[in-house]
Amino acid sequence: MLRQMLVLLFSALMSLQSAQALSRLKDIIDIEGVRDNMLIGYGLVVGLNGTGDSLSNSIFTRESLVGMLERLGVTAQGAGLSTKNVAAVMVTATLPPFARQGSRIDVSVSALGDSKSLLGGTLLVTPLLGADGEVYAVSQGTLIVGGFQAQGAAETIVKGVPTSGRIANGAIVEREIDFDMGSLSSVRLALRNPDLTTAARIKETIDAFVGVPVANVLDPGTVEVRRPAGYNQSMLALLTEIELLRVQPDMVANVVIDEQSGVIVMGENVRINPVAVAQGSLTIRITEQARVSQPQPFSNVGTTEQVLRTEIAINEDTDARLTVVDGGVTLQDLVNGLNALGIGPRDLITILQAIKSAGALNADIRVM
Repeated sequence: MLRQMLVLLFSALMSLQSAQALSRLKDIIDIEGVRDNMLIGYGLVVGLNGTGDSLSNSIFTRESLVGMLERLGVTAQGAGLSTKNVAAVMVTATLPPFARQGSRIDVSVSALGDSKSLLGGTLLVTPLLGADGEVYAVSQGTLIVGGFQAQGAAETIVKGVPTSGRIANGAIVEREIDFDMGSLSSVRLALRNPDLTTAARIKETIDAFVGVPVANVLDPGTVEVRRPAGYNQSMLALLTEIELLRVQPDMVANVVIDEQSGVIVMGENVRINPVAVAQGSLTIRITEQARVSQPQPFSNVGTTEQVLRTEIAINEDTDARLTVVDGGVTLQDLVNGLNALGIGPRDLITILQAIKSAGALNADIRVM
């Protein structure tokens, strides 16, 4: 009895550990055809407190304002417009998949001319176009601007970006994108990180769940799933069931380096061959000190002059040592070995690139 309890406890612990290492299928794949669509539009923001575009410099703002007034029955052609309460803006939004007519989406508004701030402005009716030139949404509303600008006679304070803002639920969807997933007999799953091993594991997991072979690996980034024969429900119901399956994704050994910020990210599969690493630095410090040389008191010979004294100190960092890193070590061993040398992120970037050049780093280096 005790033995059976121990076996069950061990199995439960192994299952818990395995479940923590697995990822849901819906978190590592996208369904082909289910995608966002980018929308863009050009509009006018009014109600600004003297922080809008200068109509003499922003000709497009002036022409847009005149055209809008004429459409409303106000003749403004030839008038000496000098208002600074209007700004031309670009409006962008993302149309999510399966968005229905009448639903609302968020929009972002960015100044196009020389406006100083969009704070307190209201976006007028602006059609949002897709890549095909069709209108998919119409936007209007009061802007929410996170930044601000305060200016005085001798100082100006700017926080954030006052020339851009957002309108929550600021656009109404006018046109739907037709995509009937339920009538499909097969769908393609696109891996967010294409990998042949991960694709094969997805196929095995789906086939094992369904009970019959329904998945097929087309390439490292695509797995096709067919609706099994005799399945009396739609493809949408099948995807609902398989998207919660858990798969262990495989990861290519990569070292990602951002030289500007000194950030280094290494995957767990990074391995190195036996290599010796030494890190040292030569520091030369030159100090200039100004001293005064003057003649003796009551002396009629000589003048008071400034004399520079130069001191040069050289530090060759004689404590630097040559460290041998064994082959096949794990990521933790590699990090511990390099940290033992007292290496900073900047020097670590150079060392990793040198190890790669020596052919001892079994990973790809990607510089951002």
